Amino acid sequence: MVHFVGLDVSVKETSVCVVDDADKVILEQKVPTEPANIIALLTSLGEPYGRIGIEAGPLSQWLVNALTAAELPVICVETRHMKALLTAQQINKTDRNDARGIAQMMRVGLFKPVHVKTLVAQEQRMLLTTRKLLQRKLLDVESDLRGTLRNFGLKVGVVSGGRYEARVRELVEGFPRLAAIAEALLNVRRVMRQQLAVLHKLDTVRGDPVCRRLMTAPGVGAVVALTYRATVDQPQRFVHSRAVGAHVGLTPKRYQSGEIDYDGGISKCGDALLRTMLYEAAHSLLIQSRKWSWLKAWGIRVAQRRGIRRAIVAVARRLAVVLHRMWVDGSEFRWKKDSAAAPTVA
Repeated sequence: MVHFVGLDVSVKETSVCVVDDADKVILEQKVPTEPANIIALLTSLGEPYGRIGIEAGPLSQWLVNALTAAELPVICVETRHMKALLTAQQINKTDRNDARGIAQMMRVGLFKPVHVKTLVAQEQRMLLTTRKLLQRKLLDVESDLRGTLRNFGLKVGVVSGGRYEARVRELVEGFPRLAAIAEALLNVRRVMRQQLAVLHKLDTVRGDPVCRRLMTAPGVGAVVALTYRATVDQPQRFVHSRAVGAHVGLTPKRYQSGEIDYDGGISKCGDALLRTMLYEAAHSLLIQSRKWSWLKAWGIRVAQRRGIRRAIVAVARRLAVVLHRMWVDGSEFRWKKDSAAAPTVA
C-alpha cells in the first residue's frame, strides 16, 4: 500500500504526518528539523511512499536536497497555493493539522510544485543578495550622514564617492563632537566600500560559460547575466522560451468577471530582482547603447507607437525570451536580422 507524507517545517521541529491511500492516518509525530532525523523516521516504517510534500520556505531547499539524495519522492509545494488549500480544509491552525493537510494534498494530487534551485544557483543568489545589501546599507549611511549634518547647516553637496570622506571631514573640522560621530560612520562606510569591492572581484561570471554567452546580448552585463543565471537555474524547466517573460512578471495581467474584462499593467509576479535587472538592461539598450541591433530596432518601433516606458518593458520581456533561447541553443546573440531595418525617426 502506497503512503503519503506531509512535512510542516519550523526552525526547531518538524511535524510529520503519514497517511495511506485510503485516507487513514498511519503516523503523526514531531522530530527535530534535521534531514537525518526525518529520513530515519520515514525509513523506519518500511513502506513505499508515493509523494512527500513540503512547503517552500527558508529550510525547504536544504531538506529537499537531502531527502532527494536519500531517494525519497519529495515535492516542494508553492506557498500561496498551499495556504489557500489549508485554510479551506481546517478551522484551527496547528502544526499537526498543517502536516495532515499537506499529506492529504499529496494523496489527492492537489498541489502546485515549485522548482528547487541547485547548490550553484543558491551560491550565486547569495552573492547577488549580499552585494545588494551592502549597496543599500552604504547608501543609508551616506544619506543619514548628509541629513544629520544638514541640521547644523553643513551641506555636503554633490561629490564623488572618492571625495565624500574628505568633504565630510572638511565640514566637521570646527565641531569636535560632530567630528567624533562622523568619524565612526566614515569608518563603517570605508569598510563597506572595501567589502563591496571584494564582491565585485569574484570570478563567478568570468569562469561561467553561460554568463559569458549571455553577456554577448546588448545591455546585458555581468550582474544581469549572473542574476538571470541564478534565477532560471535550469533552462529545460521552461518548455517554451516565451514562458520566461511571464515567469518574471513582465506580461500584462488580466481580470475578467461577468461583463468586466480588462487588461492591466504587468503582473509583477515572480522574482523581483531579475525583473529589475532586465528592465535596467532594456533601458540601457534603448537609451544608452549606440550600437544598432534588431532588438533595439524593434524597441524603437514600439516606442514610436506606445511610448518609451512601455517600450522598455516590452524589450525587457523579449530580452528574457532571447536570453533563454541563447542558453538552450548554446548560441551567442545575433546582432542582425534581414527584417530588422532601422526605423525612420521623424
